[in-house]
Amino acid sequence: MAIAVPDGGDDATLFPDMCVNAKANPRPASSLQLDATLPLAVENGVRQASSARRLPVVVHFEDDLEARRVIAQCGLDTRPTFEDSQKNPSDAEIVVVCSDERLLAENYAALRAPHIRVIALANQAFQDPRFDEAIYEYLPPATPPHLMARMLNNALDHIHLLSMRREGNEQLAGATYEIHELNEIGAALSAEHDTDKLLEMILRKCREITKADSGSLYVVEEESRTEAGAADEAPDGLEPPKCLRFKVAQNDSVNVAFQEITLPINEESIAGYAAMRGEVVMIEDSYRLPAEVPYSVNRKLDEESGYRTKSLLAVPMRDQKGQIVGVLELINAKREFAATLTSNVQVMQQVVPFTMRHREMVSSLASQAAVAFENSQLYASIRGLFEGFVRASVSAIEARDPTTSGHSFRVANLTVALAETIDRDSGVFAAVRFTRDEMREIRYASLLHDFGKVGVRENVLVKAKKLYPGQLEIIRQRFDLVRRTLQAESAQRRIDFVLQNGTEKYLAKRIAFDRELEENLVQLDEYFRVIVQADEPTILPEDRSRRLDEIASHQYPGLDGTVKPLLTDDEMRLLAIPAGSLDNAERLQIESHVVHTYNFLKQIPWTKEIRHIPQIARGHHEKLNGTGYPKKLSAPDIPLQTRMMTLSDIFDALSAADRPYKKAVTTERALEILGFMVKDGEVDGQLFEMFREAKVFEKSLVEAKVY
Repeated sequence: MAIAVPDGGDDATLFPDMCVNAKANPRPASSLQLDATLPLAVENGVRQASSARRLPVVVHFEDDLEARRVIAQCGLDTRPTFEDSQKNPSDAEIVVVCSDERLLAENYAALRAPHIRVIALANQAFQDPRFDEAIYEYLPPATPPHLMARMLNNALDHIHLLSMRREGNEQLAGATYEIHELNEIGAALSAEHDTDKLLEMILRKCREITKADSGSLYVVEEESRTEAGAADEAPDGLEPPKCLRFKVAQNDSVNVAFQEITLPINEESIAGYAAMRGEVVMIEDSYRLPAEVPYSVNRKLDEESGYRTKSLLAVPMRDQKGQIVGVLELINAKREFAATLTSNVQVMQQVVPFTMRHREMVSSLASQAAVAFENSQLYASIRGLFEGFVRASVSAIEARDPTTSGHSFRVANLTVALAETIDRDSGVFAAVRFTRDEMREIRYASLLHDFGKVGVRENVLVKAKKLYPGQLEIIRQRFDLVRRTLQAESAQRRIDFVLQNGTEKYLAKRIAFDRELEENLVQLDEYFRVIVQADEPTILPEDRSRRLDEIASHQYPGLDGTVKPLLTDDEMRLLAIPAGSLDNAERLQIESHVVHTYNFLKQIPWTKEIRHIPQIARGHHEKLNGTGYPKKLSAPDIPLQTRMMTLSDIFDALSAADRPYKKAVTTERALEILGFMVKDGEVDGQLFEMFREAKVFEKSLVEAKVY
């Protein structure tokens, strides 16, 4: 912008909009105008319309007659004074012409503003050295008007250039802020795998960068045939029909009851239009839509909530393949993000249209959000697949031993419930807090803790008594054979006696024959009862052990004529088991399931968040006093997660439905037994107290949360 020079010097063509001749076109001090063509400023990463800037002006102090004279010689209006400019402060570019050092001293602070330059009329520098920083240039009072005009133009140029540089720096800082914010948001979106939380975050971040008061997010999904009005399945080779599901709603001004609904993908709604056309929709006032647009705004929602939807921005979310996976809808961009819109007056004062910059930023963020959403769905699918595999695997393993069916699921329920109780504790375990990943680790380790039973022979795994099921039947058949043999031998002796002594003498001795046979059969039945009793998985009394030795010493003639013992060595070994149903070799096989579990689980490429599953599961039969198995670890080497699982495992084994080798005990008795184990130093006493006091044991059938 230039000042016209009366003598027609070459500076008259500079900034023609300032070519003002006081005589031909005097401009009063009040003739300041708004410049609507100035660039946009950037605030907090969002570009806003800059404050209106007034036209530049050359002024003097009221008492400075010399400066007034010089300004008049340049053909400029002399009525504007510096005092006038301070009555209504603005960012207008001002050049102050001053010849009085006293006036500079009195107004020094105001003259230091960035939009003000001072030209001093003096033949030498003023005495106060401070003025050297405030004064743009010294000029002699007798400076020719055309040179004075050039200097005034230079001063204005200097103000303008510095202003443009500041504005450029602000825009650069704003762009840097925007890039930083988008990168931060992108990183946050990539790190969040929970789909619901991710969608909430996407909408919240979009609202933050646009200062939107409200917003909603829709996701594209296949229509369900169970929904009213849903289409039939698509024919082969065609994509199934899709719809928009209203997943997230946010509003800072009013509380609106949220309910998931579905919308058809068509042009009747704004979200449907954006999803169908793949186009961004920007609306300045949703109540004043152009007649030619096919969509409309449902005012009923506004009427019910007392809200006013004005400016609106709808952006489709595209994944890496260009497919639309959702729609972001932002409502009511505000001047101040913290403001609330609870009245029409506030709406008129605060709501502004969404800008092209908003559109660019939200479109960029929508692309990142679509990829993050797709990744979260893939992550959820993988987790669902793995969850299904784990549950199916556990069910398959437990199917080998129907008597323990459901045990692993109950142990997982109890262990997770105990972990959740610890997480809320403010006492002994106040310093212990489990993350979601650690909770997931605990649950999977509990579900899979008995997976190694797949490596145990089934006849050992399901062995309910000391003898295997087929062995007792063989013994029964053997005793039947012996019974028949005794009866046959008795009959043969009777025949021989009759042949040798006649019928009359036989009749006299028949009772003796009958008694002898009866005694032998009774003894045989007694032997079998002893065997049946000894087969039970209880503690073997000493007298019963002697009876077994006695039975094993008896022999019978086999069909091949050879003499055989009533009990084989293998049968005798099993029946002589002091307690339980397993001998040492079989017990080692059962105990080996822990090692099999570990060897199986460590082959799975767990993610780093849940990589401790094999170690947690391996120790569930360890005891704090070092008497457990397989490694006989003691307390310092057994992690807290394993101790929790051990407690849950023992409780369920004691209190679950009757198993063939033992009767289920009551809850009170199971807790009493666990109390004895605490006294013996086998299980964690603090965990047991929490298990009992919080009644965790009641949650064995409550499905554990899937973290």
